[in-house]
Amino acid sequence: MEQTKIQAYGDELYDALRQRRMVEPLTDREPSMTIEDAYAVSQRLLARRLADGEQVIGKKIGVTSQAVQSMLNVHQPDFGFLTDAMVYNSGQDLPISEQLIQARAEGEIAFILERDLKGPGVTGADVLAATQGVMPCYEIVDSRVRDWKIKIQDTVADNASCGLFVLGDSLVSPHDIDLTTCGMVLEKNGEIIATGAGAAALGSPVNAVAWLANTLGEFGIPLVAGEVILSGSLAALIPVQAGDSMNMRIGGLGSASVRFV
Repeated sequence: MEQTKIQAYGDELYDALRQRRMVEPLTDREPSMTIEDAYAVSQRLLARRLADGEQVIGKKIGVTSQAVQSMLNVHQPDFGFLTDAMVYNSGQDLPISEQLIQARAEGEIAFILERDLKGPGVTGADVLAATQGVMPCYEIVDSRVRDWKIKIQDTVADNASCGLFVLGDSLVSPHDIDLTTCGMVLEKNGEIIATGAGAAALGSPVNAVAWLANTLGEFGIPLVAGEVILSGSLAALIPVQAGDSMNMRIGGLGSASVRFV
């Protein structure tokens, strides 16, 4: 794709983010758009955010579970960047009515790295060796593409539909928990609304992080020590709005709560 188009689409998505408005799917307008084109658009979007003073503090993989892939009709994972403007702590109010437009919540496992990971060739063992600890987290995804009518290129271009994320308040060694079989219970407004297990994320969240390291490695991008890595939803996406509250428990990891305002 021509550089002028890449820049224009990145600027369009940036404006949509800041103005809380939706845009038409990029793939409707550019049917030949590749994943590489989409990633270049996302880099322009990220550059605009960094110019505002935001800083990259991590990365994410999304669309990892079968439930989410079926819901969005996107059948491979996406990837994006996390900034310091996106992060909140468990128990904090999340201002989705001020910042997001089509919010949906995911229950996930976050990895905190103590060593760099750069693909290709990153294995699950490498991920475990590089991880300081893991914790429950929410990702609140939000597509700038109208009505979530996305293909994989649309979501990659839109920084993997990133919105905000919430970290739990306890950090557990990945060697002290079975990240494949650990179970999640997700409550919304006091009612159990979803359950899942670590295996929902590409068979294991460890596999998901390895996939992310190897995929970004193709673009020369490492996962860096100190970064937060979101490993993908363990259940279906849950629509949320101001006034909702959620609580999540993951066996062996602890809990995280959030209230949406």
